Amino acid sequence: MKEFGKVAVLMGGSSAEREISLISGKAVLDALVAGGVAAFAFDPAAEPIWRLAEARADRVFNILHGGAGEDGTMQGALDLMGIPYTGSGVLASALAMDKVRTKWIWQAAGVPTPRSRRVTSVAEGPAVIAELGLPLIVKPVREGSSIGLTKVTRADQFAAAFEAAHRLPDGRGTEVMAEEFVAGVELTAAVLGRAPLPLVRIEAPESGYDYQNKYFTDAVRYHCPAGLPADKEAGIGRTVLAAFDALGCRGWGRADLILRADGSYSLLEMNTNPGMTGHSLVPMAARAAGIGFDELVLAILAEARCGQN
Repeated sequence: MKEFGKVAVLMGGSSAEREISLISGKAVLDALVAGGVAAFAFDPAAEPIWRLAEARADRVFNILHGGAGEDGTMQGALDLMGIPYTGSGVLASALAMDKVRTKWIWQAAGVPTPRSRRVTSVAEGPAVIAELGLPLIVKPVREGSSIGLTKVTRADQFAAAFEAAHRLPDGRGTEVMAEEFVAGVELTAAVLGRAPLPLVRIEAPESGYDYQNKYFTDAVRYHCPAGLPADKEAGIGRTVLAAFDALGCRGWGRADLILRADGSYSLLEMNTNPGMTGHSLVPMAARAAGIGFDELVLAILAEARCGQN
């Protein structure tokens, strides 16, 4: 499509989610090419980002997951080069990537979210457990795809959980947070433009909705439509849009949340560059709304722009 010009699909990168980004990127690239877009792959781990200007890219479809691709760093570089890109801008990307600061903003905006606190050392374990109770979740502040996440059910598990979150598989040290465990139904709520897509209900195996089960097995069952009453789904959609707006997000995104047995719910986090793999949830929600994968990719690309607004 000539109106999009030459489109670079940013994929791969150097974060712990590189493998998933490459899978997402290939799916997006194939969809763009099938739609007649002059698209090409670009891996910022293989060549410097400024080469996008040399390549005369007119737009960027950013499908990097985690790290510099999702925390505002890449968005800032693209802003400086004046190349429109998909997804949220610098500030919203940085805030959404930081789970602690996301919660601060949501709490101020009245968005329901579980109690949590930053954890700087194993020694804080007893105080964290006293404040949040057991079970609780320990996870990195700035990672996605459940990487480094542990459910702690006993006090003697806290130290190992902290280390798993603090020292990721690539050896990097990172900030850690603990969050109260909320029992209930796992849901995910995608946003496309200014519209919430149908909710997806996630039925995970006993081993949990972890990295392996998210992307590489068929053990997880997904239900879309989610089977909720229409008024409940509509209410959740309004809350998710409010959470999206509170962070300043744009274009597209996906919120993860838990629905309790009493009908209340809590938002866990906002993803500004969600997955686009065969197991991913935004394409699933889009299908339920009558939007095919290729159409979804083009709709996301149509929202590409520079700057914060």
